[in-house]
Amino acid sequence: MDVVIPEKELIQYLIFRVGDQEYGTELNQVSIIEKDLTYTRVPTTPDYIKGVVNLRGDIFPILSIRLKFGLPEIEVDDDTRIVIFNINESMLGIIVDAVREVVHLSKDDIESAGNITDDKTLDYISGVVKKDERLITLLNLEKLVAELLENRDK
Repeated sequence: MDVVIPEKELIQYLIFRVGDQEYGTELNQVSIIEKDLTYTRVPTTPDYIKGVVNLRGDIFPILSIRLKFGLPEIEVDDDTRIVIFNINESMLGIIVDAVREVVHLSKDDIESAGNITDDKTLDYISGVVKKDERLITLLNLEKLVAELLENRDK
């Protein structure tokens, strides 16, 4: 017998791929997904900050999650997207290899990441989900934005 989860308990997540790993973020944090944006490099910023963009009057950083997580940079292709997030009134663009899908998850689907990895990326992980034999890492974008703002104010 299948258990029916009430609609209000499900949360929508945008799933995207970076390298051979799938990541997810709450869909309500996504503002827009762009195929291509022209950004301007800012001197003395970390390599993973590719630059800033002015989109409809909002100026915000574009970040390479690949470089932030220590993965090699790759060429932009037809699948590459920039996902623009609005988190706590701060905008942030993240370059991803491909956008996969939107899935509905309940809080019961999410497991702690603490027992899976203890590397430096753990701060940016809010949990993991096993979905259809796939392992999806859920990102804590609030932590990432807070770190960027903290570094900007130094």
